[in-house]
Amino acid sequence: MNTQELKNALQNGRLDDALLRLYGREKLPYARQRCLETIDGYTALFGEQPELHLFSSPGRVEIAGNHTDHNHGEVLAGAVNMDILAAAAPASDNVIRVKSIGHKQDDIDLSDLSPQAEEATHSASLIRGIVCDFAKKGRKTGGLTAFTTSDVPKGSGLSSSAAFEVLIGCMLSHFYNGGAVPPEQIAISAQFAENVYYGKPSGLMDQMACSVGSIVHIDFADPSAPQIEPIALDLEKLAYRLVIVDVHGNHADLTDAYAAIPAEMKAVAAVFGQETLRGLSYEQLLERAQEIREKCGDRALLRAIHFVGENDRVRKAAAALQSGDFPAFCAQLTASGRSSVLCLQNIYPPAAPQSQGVTLGLAVAERVLNGEGAFRVHGGGFGGTTFNLVPESRMDQFRRQMELVFGEGCCHPLTFREGAAQIV
Repeated sequence: MNTQELKNALQNGRLDDALLRLYGREKLPYARQRCLETIDGYTALFGEQPELHLFSSPGRVEIAGNHTDHNHGEVLAGAVNMDILAAAAPASDNVIRVKSIGHKQDDIDLSDLSPQAEEATHSASLIRGIVCDFAKKGRKTGGLTAFTTSDVPKGSGLSSSAAFEVLIGCMLSHFYNGGAVPPEQIAISAQFAENVYYGKPSGLMDQMACSVGSIVHIDFADPSAPQIEPIALDLEKLAYRLVIVDVHGNHADLTDAYAAIPAEMKAVAAVFGQETLRGLSYEQLLERAQEIREKCGDRALLRAIHFVGENDRVRKAAAALQSGDFPAFCAQLTASGRSSVLCLQNIYPPAAPQSQGVTLGLAVAERVLNGEGAFRVHGGGFGGTTFNLVPESRMDQFRRQMELVFGEGCCHPLTFREGAAQIV
């Protein structure tokens, strides 16, 4: 469809089925208006197009499996109905131009795909890195123009960076590869870009959840071919809400704190002659605890204990969902959160112990939920957000008490959705 045809299709409701699938009925009017505004933003910058497309790449929630993916562990994760939305069209000049609201435009000349030092830690590096990985794997690449808007809060733990990376891969797949690049492979290219070009040593969970979508149990024993198992969870039927609470921390400048977690876990693995902790047991860690403490430190041992326990909790949580035992599922999620506090120690910034928004959010949730539902640190930690499963009957009380601490609008009720997609 050309620009005007696309706008007419939105205004006439002809794209409502696609929007409902991604955003849910409550957000349908908002989604329709946001699409129209994104098209207008594109047109103002790049002009009208004979063929214009809309793409959506979701944020993600980590349900369980805190900091395990980078050591070949297991996770439960899900894509949610906050996303990065793009109006985009292919371009013939082998340049990718992406303008995101609030950011300068990225112009990436694809004739040079080598890492550029000045792009490190900027979105341009992610674009160039994804194109490089596509090209190395024999996929087709080419230019495009895109205008994006996002309602995934940056630094919120909902993985705005992974959503952006996966969005670029999704557009390249559809424009130049007939939409045939599997979502798992888009995720792997996105992680490559973040690790090698952006310079952040992330695992693969964020990209995989954004790309594959819905709720998935992912086993990263072989990161090049992760085992992915879709799992059903109908929170509406159970009369529960998924609520992400923004405690107004920001983890955008905490790369060193994040990097220390996989580094310390791998230092413990090296004591056993391994690259990662996968396959080690709690008993093995205990048997060599004194050696580990001497070589790696107490915190490294605690983080290794978290890892081996977290894999077990993920498996138990997945099994509980499959058997329909929702209380047992919630118990594993809360146990995961407690391990993050006690062992993983990613609840507040190491250099700013007076900043404990996440800890406050967990304390308030524990009092409100009173043994129902679940609560835990969300994502990488150190600031940002908490993950909560709240009974509908306690929702008003939960929102009221969280807003007393963190201010109006801190609670974000979300629903699960499919992964990155071309809307039209």
